[in-house]
Amino acid sequence: MADPMRIRAVARDGVVNVKVLMSHEMETGQRKDGAGQLVPAHFIQSVSATHNGKVVLSAQWGPAVSKNPFLEFNFKAGQKGERISVTWVDNKGEQRTDEATIN
Repeated sequence: MADPMRIRAVARDGVVNVKVLMSHEMETGQRKDGAGQLVPAHFIQSVSATHNGKVVLSAQWGPAVSKNPFLEFNFKAGQKGERISVTWVDNKGEQRTDEATIN
């Protein structure tokens, strides 16, 4: 299982700013190893964020996203003390979900 995501969510003037740092190798499937063999593709395909059971972000990614991707987004209606959940799923079916409290 991948390392936990680092999530920071800050509410200010009715808007929540969310910053997420994900731990993932993000292999494109085009790089060769030391023996000249292709390293199999392994990348995050979808990312979603929920707040109070409602999806506030849904994204589809491909192999062009960098290793250990950083994501930042804003949404309205979040309050301090509430929770936000972020989930990613990769092309091998692995997934990770982490939560953070809005400050």
